[in-house]
Order: sequence, then C-alpha cells, then structure tokens
Amino acid sequence: MTNLMAGLSIANDPCAAATSGWAYYRDVVQTLSYFVGIIAAIGAVWTYHQNSKQERAKWVVELYEKFFEDDRYKNIRGILDTKAVSRKVEALLADRESGDFDAFTDYLNFFELVTFLAQEKQIRTADVNTLFEYYIECMRRHDDVVKYINDPENGFEYLRRLLAERPRK
Repeated sequence: MTNLMAGLSIANDPCAAATSGWAYYRDVVQTLSYFVGIIAAIGAVWTYHQNSKQERAKWVVELYEKFFEDDRYKNIRGILDTKAVSRKVEALLADRESGDFDAFTDYLNFFELVTFLAQEKQIRTADVNTLFEYYIECMRRHDDVVKYINDPENGFEYLRRLLAERPRK
C-alpha cells in the first residue's frame, strides 16, 4: 500500500513529476558528455602522435643537413670511406693533437647524438639506418676506429652499443 501511495503522491505532486523528467534529461546529458570526453581524449592522442611524427621528421631533416650539407664532417667522411687498412685512418688516429683528430671526435660525437636520439625514441632506428648506415659501416670497417670507440675512456657509450648490436655487413 505504501508503494501505491508513493505513486499517487508523485502523480499528484507536479514538482516531483517534473523532477523525475529532469532526471532523465540530466542522465542523457551526462552520458553524452562522457562520449564527448572519450572522443576528445581520442583526438588528443591522435594529435599527440601526429605532433610526435612531425617532431621526429624535423630532427631527421636537421641531422641530414648537419651531416651532408654542412662541410664540417666532409673530410672525416672521406678519410673513413676507404679500405679497411688505410694510411689516412692510421695517421688520423696517430696524431691526436691535429685538427683532423678534433674533427674526427666531433664526427663520433655526432653519431653518439644520433644513437642517443634513436634510443630515446626521438628518431626512429629505421631513419638512422636509412640516412647513416653506410657511414656507420665505414667506421666499422676500420679496426682502429672501432678500438677507439670501444675504449671506455673515450666515452661513446651509445655508439659503442650501436656497433655491438648491429650485424656486420
């Protein structure tokens, strides 16, 4: 009987009937706001991934320009782009006071940076391979260069790891 009375009181009370109608609309609006929130979150994730791809592309272009368009590394690229036993490479490593040796360490530091960026997922390893694989192999071709890179006193932890992980060609 109390349920019957409760139903009659809602029917007889216009405020209670209006409140129950508004509750329905409130629930609909709340559900819609959840869907809008989910769509906004998906949009934010998509935008983040697009911006990340754009940022990686900028890094790759900058690295390309520094390595290929700037003359800074050209001489060292030429010295290392030789046969496995090269007097130029031997001379480069023998005279550690020369400007060429400084340019050589700058060259190695460039590849240390590239390797670090790839490990931190700022650029893709596939991009590193596409742009620099030949020149990485040029370094690996020279045992004395690899020995220099592998000496912990010289640093180059990331480059050393890169050379160790890559299969020889």
